[in-house]
Amino acid sequence: MEKEFPGGRTLKLVGGDITKLAAEAIVNAANAGLRGGGGVDGAIHRAGGPEIMRELDGIRAAEGGCPTGSAVATTAGKLPARYIFHAVGPIFRGGGQGEAEALASCYAVCMKMASERALRSISFPSISTGVYGYPVEQAARIALTTVARALEADTTVETATFVLFDEATFQAYRRALAGLHAQSLE
Repeated sequence: MEKEFPGGRTLKLVGGDITKLAAEAIVNAANAGLRGGGGVDGAIHRAGGPEIMRELDGIRAAEGGCPTGSAVATTAGKLPARYIFHAVGPIFRGGGQGEAEALASCYAVCMKMASERALRSISFPSISTGVYGYPVEQAARIALTTVARALEADTTVETATFVLFDEATFQAYRRALAGLHAQSLE
């Protein structure tokens, strides 16, 4: 499923493993300590190899980590990409502690980082919807709205792809994308 934007830009939804899809930048759902973990983070580190963690070790030594709502870049190791953008999403604590803003910031920062590097393609997982507990329906609306705004603005990104690991998450994003279609028709 996809949505077209002015200038030939496209937002796509696909099911599968983000480590298998070629893109110039792959976004990782990282933790603030940049120390690796489970889920998407673990899969990216396993597939990309130890050089990614070595770069993160250097970033941690210099900066101490990465704040929630932001991201840092490394090379992609063995992955089919040039960069990994390690985005730190919020832990969901009921929705009244700035979680939506922090989640939107993850996506906006990654789109900005891609444009600053003149990248044409980027792939995203569903940030914060695993162990961080963000409700998928809400997260999907925030993610797609934020990336759609970036695709409508001045960006080098031509294709933004959400790679969704399981069917329930894919369906939540499909419904949210259908909502974006309806909004654009009003």
